[in-house]
Amino acid sequence: MPELPEVETVRRGLDKWVAGRRIATVEVLHPRAVRRHVTGAEHFAGLLAGRRVGSVMRRGKYLWLPLDDEDALIGHLGMSGQLLLQPVEAAAETHLRVRFSFDDDGPELRFVDQRTFGGLSVSIGGAVLPEELAHIALDPVDPLFVDDAFIERMRKRRTEVKRALLDQTLISGVGNIYADEALWRARLHGARDTSQLSRPTVRRLLGHVRDVLNEAIGQGGTSFDALYVNVNGESGYFDRSLNAYGREGLPCRRCGSPIRREAFMNRSSFSCPRCQPRPRVRALA
Repeated sequence: MPELPEVETVRRGLDKWVAGRRIATVEVLHPRAVRRHVTGAEHFAGLLAGRRVGSVMRRGKYLWLPLDDEDALIGHLGMSGQLLLQPVEAAAETHLRVRFSFDDDGPELRFVDQRTFGGLSVSIGGAVLPEELAHIALDPVDPLFVDDAFIERMRKRRTEVKRALLDQTLISGVGNIYADEALWRARLHGARDTSQLSRPTVRRLLGHVRDVLNEAIGQGGTSFDALYVNVNGESGYFDRSLNAYGREGLPCRRCGSPIRREAFMNRSSFSCPRCQPRPRVRALA
């Protein structure tokens, strides 16, 4: 699933190519793509026609496009969603779900989603911050993120540190890939008990989280397949810089020990057995 760097890369592309343009028409080709818009596809399209798009915003892994009259178009990419800018005459993609045309007759915005886990909806009055996203915490690359508050909140939770990093009500935008990468840099096993971590340790981990996210943004995110691309259809290349995630059996770039893979919440965690020893007693979730 796209994490913060991938969504931020898409946000920047949308802000460059869509902000300031007026939507002419909206064509919903698959109702599941707008299932979160409970009043249906026709209402969704009618609300957006004729609206001008403002500067594109992001909260964690969600995007929203402020509209005139204080509403907002919310987007979540899910597992395979793509927001692509395409020439009007370009052939429709196999998994094209929603098509937006603009009154300047320039490139269309297309929502393409193979697995249809992503989706779009309109938030009434949500231009500043959609109510639907208000429960999501700030992310560590947001200038309003308060490090000290995060450190105290994490240390008060009796849970595993990786679970805490994935808790979008505590810190948003971090998923499985970047949690593993930050934990590798911090030399922490993901099962460490947050309540047993010192303030300097949590602060150091947060610094690594922020560094990993910023580096990944600079490289356009991580693409393991064709499902994640930016608005121009280009893949990110941070996968070349991964130190832990997906490297089972390969030597740790720090000590040479083979990277291990462990089951974690129906997914996998990757870590170094020497640099990131397991805690003697696993934390309670």
